[in-house]
Amino acid sequence: MNQTLLIELLTEELPPKALSKLGDAFAAGIFNGLKTRDFLADDAVATPYATPRRLAVIVTNVRAVSLDKAMREKVLPVSIALDATGAPSAPLIKKLAALATQTGVPAITLDQLERAADGKAESFFYAYTAKGNALPTGLQTVLEETLAKLPIPKVMSYQRQSGRDAGQTVHFVRPAHKLIALHGGNVVPVNLLGLDAGNVTLGHRFLSQGEITIAEPSQYAATLATRGHVIAGFAERKENIRTALLRAAGDDQVLMPEALLDEVAALVEWPVVYACKFEEAFLSVPQECLILTMQTNQKYFALTDAAGKLRSRFLIVSNLATDDPHHIIEGNERVVRPRLSDAKFFYEQDQKKTLADRVPLLANVVYHNKLGNQLQRTERIQTLAGRIAAMLGDGNEVALAQRAAFLAKADLLTDMVGEFPELQGIMGSYYARHDGEHEDVARTAAEHYQPRFAGDALPLTATGTAVALADKLETLVGIWGIGLQPTGDKDPFALRRHALGVLRMLVEKRLPLSIVALLSAASALFADNPNFKDPSAELSNFIYDRLRGLLRERGYAQNEIEAVVAQQPDILADIDARLAAVQAFAALPQAEALAAANKRITNILKKNEGADHPNSAIAATVQRDLLQETAEQNLYAAMLKLAPDIDTAFVHNDFTGALKALAQLREGVDAFFNDVMVMAEDLQLRNNRLALLAQLHRMLNRVADISKLAA
Repeated sequence: MNQTLLIELLTEELPPKALSKLGDAFAAGIFNGLKTRDFLADDAVATPYATPRRLAVIVTNVRAVSLDKAMREKVLPVSIALDATGAPSAPLIKKLAALATQTGVPAITLDQLERAADGKAESFFYAYTAKGNALPTGLQTVLEETLAKLPIPKVMSYQRQSGRDAGQTVHFVRPAHKLIALHGGNVVPVNLLGLDAGNVTLGHRFLSQGEITIAEPSQYAATLATRGHVIAGFAERKENIRTALLRAAGDDQVLMPEALLDEVAALVEWPVVYACKFEEAFLSVPQECLILTMQTNQKYFALTDAAGKLRSRFLIVSNLATDDPHHIIEGNERVVRPRLSDAKFFYEQDQKKTLADRVPLLANVVYHNKLGNQLQRTERIQTLAGRIAAMLGDGNEVALAQRAAFLAKADLLTDMVGEFPELQGIMGSYYARHDGEHEDVARTAAEHYQPRFAGDALPLTATGTAVALADKLETLVGIWGIGLQPTGDKDPFALRRHALGVLRMLVEKRLPLSIVALLSAASALFADNPNFKDPSAELSNFIYDRLRGLLRERGYAQNEIEAVVAQQPDILADIDARLAAVQAFAALPQAEALAAANKRITNILKKNEGADHPNSAIAATVQRDLLQETAEQNLYAAMLKLAPDIDTAFVHNDFTGALKALAQLREGVDAFFNDVMVMAEDLQLRNNRLALLAQLHRMLNRVADISKLAA
């Protein structure tokens, strides 16, 4: 009879940052192990549980005995199984005896074997039905396999203190104390980490007393909650914390990053939220510093007003419910005070030295042994940022971009960033303002790191954009140029992320910057470096591959992307308009035929370029007097008629209009291929027709390579 199965492993406090993954892996390992061994019905479902002191899973519809299974096992090749007379050989007799023992039958004879082809030879096979295993046998193996595969960050070694295995050395993430294995109301006799399974667990360390008996798996979570003051489900506990924080925040906004919620949910079994305060004087420190120290060091939740300004009130999540929490509140307020005092001290000390005075000290910070120190890197970024600002055509921005790049890395040497590396750039902005720098220079200290991850904001200022591009391009070209390009899944210098950052700025800000010119300018920075080899060609392909991925994420179809990216457009400012034009063109009834024709033209030109004549047919001019067939004359006339309209559309960046105009050529192109022999024996006629196709090819592919739309 199928029953619900409960497995719980009670331990000492598990690593909070790993708890969620451990809980999911524990549940999945047991579920998949039982499924593989045919213990589960088709509609079986696993529910994971994880608290700071336990990993558990409930699996529905678990069989007491796994299903019988039809087996077909290879015995021996016929050439070995039979002797010269055709009688069973000694190896076969031995093998059959072993198989009989394995399958639980008295004996297996030759006539019970199947003789069948086995590759180029023949072999004997034995078919039998393997009886199902009892749940204790299968579950024991599943539990051992699951524990062996858990994503444990660091394994502990400890000795069992009691029981039949007292003194035994055990290896696990934390010492384990109890094991539950319940199938329906019955204990499954398995042993794990020196623990015999039972039906008893423990509740909250302080809010629960004595052992708690679980009568059956379906009562597990409810029993722990009512008798043990434990919310067993990780997701349920996390959402309870979120709800309680929002309630306690009142009219304020609570800052609750998902990572912090996950960590706090892994620290408490019965979460209770309390409100605490700190002195108003600490609000003179940049709020990012105070927020980070509260979140990182104390796992507290900061509060802001509706405008985002930090309040001197914060929230804590305690593991202890009490009617009089003043001791808990006072204790946490006392603990946070020295942390905030440190932040205030660092901030005040850092302001005694300007960012500009810190820049020369970057010479003492190694960037890479083949690329020099951070001061040399700063000088490269400064040069490149100025060139990018000049490319953008604003002479006033050049000086700002160079100054911003000069100061951008200086906050790496401040005490605050030394304590909290996550604040690099943010603190640079505060210190630059304190030093009296231009506002755009100050903002660039933070903006030049953007975008830092997928979906992150782009720099808002022109100065920040120029320096951000310079910073990422210097990294891309420099690191790639010394042979440290990404390989497989390995990308230690985050070059993929840097390339995507460059692409997002070029595309989303519609910057009229040449990729070739940017890579050339960046490569020139390393001209005197003997370790450097210009990677522009490889890096260009890498960037376009990243562009394909970026456009896929934005919802464009693969053939639409290839139609535009296959041409490797040097300027990406209008790529969205080109893609929109391709989508509009693809919806036209003429699109499929023109795309197929364009593909045919491309193949013809590739085969004949440079053949039988010194000058390429693609470069030749169409001669009207050599257009003999009506179809080629009509096609050429239609092309000449459309050319001004297409040119006008391009001037106004109306790529959709240009492609829709080209759709008018569909009938002329069809007639040309039906009525005209391109590869005429007369060389002049042939070259003229190739020239006509070349001119048509350029018109059709001016916006995008529409042959990529062909099926």
